[in-house]
Amino acid sequence: MKKLLIISAMVGLTMSSNPASAETIKLKVLGQPLATGLIQKNREQPFFESFAEKSGLPVEVDYKPLDVTGIKDTEELRILKSGLFDIVSLRMSQVSRDAPTILGLDLVGLNPTYTAGRKTMRAFSKVVDEELQKKFNTKLLGIWPFGPQVLFCKDEIKKLADIKGMKVRVYDQNLANFVSSVGGTPVPIGFAEVHQSLARGVVDCAITGPSSANSAGWPEETNYTLPLAFQIALNGYGINLDTWNKFTPDQQVTLTVMFDNLIEDIWAYSEELFNDAVRCNVGEDPCTTVKKFNLKSVPVTAGDIKIVQNAVRDISFPTWAAICDKTNPGCSEKWKKTVGIRLGMK
Repeated sequence: MKKLLIISAMVGLTMSSNPASAETIKLKVLGQPLATGLIQKNREQPFFESFAEKSGLPVEVDYKPLDVTGIKDTEELRILKSGLFDIVSLRMSQVSRDAPTILGLDLVGLNPTYTAGRKTMRAFSKVVDEELQKKFNTKLLGIWPFGPQVLFCKDEIKKLADIKGMKVRVYDQNLANFVSSVGGTPVPIGFAEVHQSLARGVVDCAITGPSSANSAGWPEETNYTLPLAFQIALNGYGINLDTWNKFTPDQQVTLTVMFDNLIEDIWAYSEELFNDAVRCNVGEDPCTTVKKFNLKSVPVTAGDIKIVQNAVRDISFPTWAAICDKTNPGCSEKWKKTVGIRLGMK
């Protein structure tokens, strides 16, 4: 209720601002792929389709999911910088090749839970925002998760080490390095192509969130799932700074509040979807948000948990730090002074 009152107040300020602010601002928005499932369908798209009405801002919104545009998710920051789109639902891992600083938000082993993910976001988002503004003319409007990313495999596995010699779909270099460290062969494949790649034997296993995997039909081509969280798949909303500066200060506050509310809503919804999809994928009840399948859940061993926990210090951070510092000097030190404090890494 308090947030709704804040929005109402901001709308009033917006309507009373200078005449120039009454001019309609057209916003081209690039969203998450349709294939990623319910967060895109039930939270993101409705938000943008009703944005003009609910915010009271003088805007006209044209929203398009990524996978209907022909644009690759790895190009999103370049798209924002060029001004081709005004707002983009950033797939953080996928754009991290252009901005390695981003990977500091979700190193393998760093965010095994939603609570850990929130702590990392609060600690490191300002560092990421500074880098995006400096190099990509982009302001970060917020960060949210798809949820813990787990393993799906066609052939039987009894523990994490069993992926040795298997081809495993990954979505960023940090995850690729980790998969290699346990003997797997990392194969970078876009989300929309994974189902077909599993069916054709291009990959033996693949990593994503339980809900996204279910929505994309991965359980049709796999038989086992290891519910061990490697990352939490953080995403974010970025706005082109030239577009941001078209709004008056009062309007910018309204816009910020709108996105803050959306982000909080998605964090809660993501956790709800994750817990339900974990049950649905293995045929358990209650199952209300996605389709029920009969995957076999592989028990997570103490050894598996230790491998992932140790990954931050031994694999994820050292590899990422070297890359990040080359493009953003001092990047790893900023991480250690923020996120690293929580982990005792100084």
